[in-house]
Amino acid sequence: MHDRLQGTFRRRRLSMTALIDVIFLLLLFFMLSSTFARQGELPLDLAMGGAAALPDAPPLFLQLGAQGLRLNGQDATPDTLQSALAGDTGGLVLVALADGVSAQALAEVLHLINRQPGWRVAVIGGGA
Repeated sequence: MHDRLQGTFRRRRLSMTALIDVIFLLLLFFMLSSTFARQGELPLDLAMGGAAALPDAPPLFLQLGAQGLRLNGQDATPDTLQSALAGDTGGLVLVALADGVSAQALAEVLHLINRQPGWRVAVIGGGA
């Protein structure tokens, strides 16, 4: 028994095949379980130059700043914006972005506008 303890040991080489198989199976699982559908997508028109039909009613002008909202030059809240949109049949809302506006604030305003039927949104400005 003493001879066995003093003998030289051979190190076994680790086989990478099992590790590669596990990584491949995980990759395959995550690829097949993912969805590539765009959920929560907000329709958005970019206000760019070009020929377009004139609207029947003047558009609403919404300024989105870091301090809050202004609708047609007046201070507004999300509730006043929603009541202004609900009181009309539809049209165009021009959204002007100020510097420092987060993407989350823009998404919330777009979601609020898109909840009212008949309204289209055009973003006309952004930071420098």
